[in-house]
This record gives sequence, structure tokens and C-alpha cells, in this order.
Amino acid sequence: MQTLLPSDSTLASLPLWLATEASFAALLQSLPPSQAAWARAQGYAAERHRLLLLPAADCRLAGAIWGLGALRAADELSLWEAAPLPERLPAGTFRLGYALAAHPATQFALGWLLGSYRLSGYRGTAPKSPVANALITPQAADAAYAQAAAQAIGFGRDLINAPANQLGPEELAAAAVALCARYGGDSQVRGGDALARDYPLIAAVGAGSARAPRLIDCRWRRPSAPRVTLVGKGVCFDSGGLDLKPSASMLLMKKDMGGAACALALAQLLLELEAPIELRLLIPAVENSVGGGAYRPGDVWRSRKGLTVEIGNTDAEGRLVLADALSDADDETPDLLIDLATLTGAARTALGPDLPAVFSPNDELTLQLLELGRAHSDPVWPLPLWQGYDDELSSRIADLNNVSGSPFAGAVMAALFLKRFVTATPNWLHVDLYAWNPKDRPGRPLGAEAQCVRALYQLIRRRCG
Repeated sequence: MQTLLPSDSTLASLPLWLATEASFAALLQSLPPSQAAWARAQGYAAERHRLLLLPAADCRLAGAIWGLGALRAADELSLWEAAPLPERLPAGTFRLGYALAAHPATQFALGWLLGSYRLSGYRGTAPKSPVANALITPQAADAAYAQAAAQAIGFGRDLINAPANQLGPEELAAAAVALCARYGGDSQVRGGDALARDYPLIAAVGAGSARAPRLIDCRWRRPSAPRVTLVGKGVCFDSGGLDLKPSASMLLMKKDMGGAACALALAQLLLELEAPIELRLLIPAVENSVGGGAYRPGDVWRSRKGLTVEIGNTDAEGRLVLADALSDADDETPDLLIDLATLTGAARTALGPDLPAVFSPNDELTLQLLELGRAHSDPVWPLPLWQGYDDELSSRIADLNNVSGSPFAGAVMAALFLKRFVTATPNWLHVDLYAWNPKDRPGRPLGAEAQCVRALYQLIRRRCG
């Protein structure tokens, strides 16, 4: 198992040198001559993610060099530069050979921890244990943040990775209620007649499933503090409803609650590090299924806000459940309102799996999140709430349709639909994310990804103290 040890640890440790291609010659000059000769004999040139183990005179391990490639300086490293090390290094305790500034030191520590993430619990036999090694926390690193962020991201990943037969609306509600209780909050889970009365769109989307829909509402009260509300799309499986998806398109639909998982992970990180805010978390939890009670194309439903919605496509269900939750959140006009959702394939077509799309009526918010995402290796990309497309959501029989008749700008259309339900809160961010790693990379294994958690945490702390 990989461990992060306190920076003042007195355990015997081996030096781990970080070298760029530009700084490698200077590092060679500082090493013992035998080790420098060994590096030259191996043809080592600090190539990115190339590891060189350094021998002592008695042939035992004396340390290691980790290549950073073309980076101009080690202080520019991202957390993904550290992520391969837990698997690549042999057993032992390591300490960085020289000091890093606070931000890169924290990123290095977090990258080390994310490189240790493993999904377990679904195999009949235990997976092979990774090599046991440890990193002594770099001196300037914020170890509390690194530990809390790694735990929150692991929590979010575990939820998204869970198969849909083991995580439906009830189980998602249980996870939220448990988080709420752990940090001293108040929770309420609405279902049945109360849900149908107060959140009719959520009830309609979930009506086709034997697993009853719910609206999960968690609060952590802090009078006079800035108020932040998170809304996470909790569609635990999406068949498309009566507008049924093809089978290939259903294979990853257990992750359609990725927005809820990311919102839960963000809430955990804020609470663990005692952010000075009053926090509310809303999750509409449903399964979009085919059944006798399923809502239909052509139906008209009245939303919580009072707007009537014609159903143009039952596979555009995420925006419907978010609409009722956002309307509730908007009634309180929080200082910051953020929704997270695996909402549109159009956003993925435009930006790919690594870049969540972000929308806001407040350009300052999107640009600030863009900057923080870059700094914390948790990127986003702004897309416009282009009002010129708003009339594409018109309906002949209702206030609006849940889809556009146009094949263009699907992510923008979904965001414009949600904007109809956020009318009082100027500081609103809508994040359309993928919540999945489509390939294996160090620290980012194939499977679930808790996107935007670190960037949004930094945004909230920057704006709210």
C-alpha cells in the first residue's frame, strides 16, 4: 500500500530526485561520481516519466531519479507527474531530494495519493496488492488538503464505478444521508406523493422504474456565512426511457449519476476542510426506465417552477430532474449555485472526455474556474449561453420543450433549458461533464472520474473565504 507520511517523519528514507531535461546536467554534478557514471551508462536524460534507480557502493538502492521531460522547472509540475510513482518505485520510503514551492509540493503529494487509487470489492478473489512504499510529505505541501482531496475523489470514483444493480436511488440517498450525518448536517429524502406534488418532473422521469425516485436534500447550516448550493444529477441508470437507447449506448449508463457523485465528493472536501460556508446539496435521484408508468414523448408536465414542459424526447431526462432541483435552489438565491451533470453527448463531441463544459450568465465565474482548473490539473472549458438559440426550445402546446428541433449545439440547448429555471441567482455555474476515464493513465485508471471537484473547491474557497 502507498502512504503519505508526515513531513517531520524521522524514518530512514531514500532521496527521490526530480529532473527536467534542462536541469539534469546540474543534478549529475551534485550526485556522487559513481551514481553520475551509472546514469550516463544507462543513457538516461530525464525523459518524461522515465525512472532511474541509483545504486549504492554495496549494490543496495541509494535513491531514484524521476524524469520530468521538457518542463522548464520542477516547480511547474502537475499532480499527474507524480501519479505513476507509487507503481513504478520499489518498496521503501522516499523523500524528495530538494524543496518544492507550496503549490507544486501539494500537487506532488496529491498525485502520489491518486496514483494509489484502486477499485476493489467486486471480485471473488482479492486483487494483487501493490508494492508497499511511502512518500514523506514535501515540506511546503498542504498535507491536509492532499489527503482530503484524495479521499473525496476516491469516494466519488467509487460511487460512479458501482454497478447500477448495487447503486440505485435508494442507495445513492443512503450515501448522501451518511455523509450528511458524518459532518453534522440535516438531511431530508422526499419520495412518493410529496415528491409528485413538489417535484413533478423528477417524479415523472422516475415513474417507469420499480426503484422509486427521490429528491435528496442535505444542509450544513452556518448562520451569516456565504451560502453555496450544489445540485448533482443522480440518474442511476439511463435506458433512454421509451425513446430507448441502442444497447451500445447503455453500456456506461451506470455513470449517469456522475454529477451527483462529483457533488457529493465536493461536499465532502468542503466539509472535511471546514470551508466557512453554509452548504446545501440537492440530488434528484432516479432511474430512467421503460415500464407501464413511464413518461412518454408528447406528454406535458408542469414543473416545480410552474412552467409547463412538453416532452420531445424521454432520453433528455437529466435536464428535467435538474430543472425541479434548480428551481428549489434558486428560490433561496444562494451566493453561489453550481450544478454538475453528465448531461449531453454534444459536450463530449465538442470537447472530449477530459474537458467538462461550463456555462454561466456570469463570465467572471467561468473565467475564474478556467484559471483554477488549469492550476490544479482539473480543467474545464467555457461554452456560451447563447440566447440566440433560446427560441429553439419553443413548444406549440406548452411553455417550452425539453429538446430542440435543431440538430445543432446540443450542450448549449441543454444549458439554455436549465437557465429557464434559474432566474433569481446571478452566480450560477452549470457543468456538463463526462465522469469517466476512457483509457488507463497513471492516477486516472479506466473507469470513473470525479471531475471538477478540485477546481470547484478552489473556486468556492476563493470566492467565499
